[in-house]
Amino acid sequence: MRGFVSRNPVWSAVIVLGLAILLWLILSPWTSDMEALLGRKRLFLNALFGGITLGALYFLVASGFTLIFGLMRNVNLAHGSLYLLGGYIGFEVSERSGSWLLAFPVSFVIVAIVGMILQNQVFRRMEGEELRQTLVTIGLSVVLADLMLWWWGGQSYTIQTPDWLSGPAQVPIVVGVNRAGEATYLSYPAVRIAILLAAIVIGVLMWLVLNRSRLGMLIRAGVDDREMLAASGVRIQWVFLAVFGFGAGLAGIGGIVGGTFQSLTPGEDTRFLLASLVVVIVGGMGSIPGAALGAVIIGISEQMGLVYAPTYSVVFTFLIMVAVLAFRPQGLLGRTR
Repeated sequence: MRGFVSRNPVWSAVIVLGLAILLWLILSPWTSDMEALLGRKRLFLNALFGGITLGALYFLVASGFTLIFGLMRNVNLAHGSLYLLGGYIGFEVSERSGSWLLAFPVSFVIVAIVGMILQNQVFRRMEGEELRQTLVTIGLSVVLADLMLWWWGGQSYTIQTPDWLSGPAQVPIVVGVNRAGEATYLSYPAVRIAILLAAIVIGVLMWLVLNRSRLGMLIRAGVDDREMLAASGVRIQWVFLAVFGFGAGLAGIGGIVGGTFQSLTPGEDTRFLLASLVVVIVGGMGSIPGAALGAVIIGISEQMGLVYAPTYSVVFTFLIMVAVLAFRPQGLLGRTR
């Protein structure tokens, strides 16, 4: 973080200023002029927290994508299909077992195995051939989408929230004052808060593994000079196989999360593939903090757009991506290579 601040003082100042304004909007009482401009504070906060939790979902999907695409240089455009497959598997497990939590390890393992098969049978045979990888994985995504459409049909599915996470939870943020003069606090779905906390924990653990462990050192070394690392006796293929499986498994977990507070429908694979691409471009390829930052920015822009400018909500996402590509092509937290 200190290195980023020293290399990018202007961007750092912009980020700090934006965070300060955001905190002021969250914590300060709103005047009538502010409500005339932005609407009721409760509406603004619901859109903001909705964007943050949507960003948590995007992070779960995009973090696996940035491991595969940003670190390993494998162009896997079937990543969105892995998301949707994980969601469908999670739906089946939760419906048959009645356990929402059981769906996570089962979906992670199955989708991780599918990812490892892809890495071993597809990407290992086309290393360094990005165009071939792109075309083949587009074809695989079409095949997987048709197979899922054949098996689960075209209807929407929603994964039921467990009873212990159903209903709203009170967040210690004042949104107004009632007629008795007492402060009223923001209520927000408990399941979304739990998902946000889980995404934060997963992100911190991934960063620690990649930057503070021997496995992370091997992954980075294998990306920079695979031949030299293999010559030292490390079976880099096994390392890459495990990383690819883990990234695919995260997409499967994201499918369960998406199916819990949104829905699972044909076409969601394309939507989340596109969202993952945008998040990785904005945050920076191969950067876990960059994926987190990009996911939050894109999630908030989508939700704010839906509330304040629904006609142009999709445009805001791509305007952010264009601005990042114009002024910082490597991404907000990416490194120049």
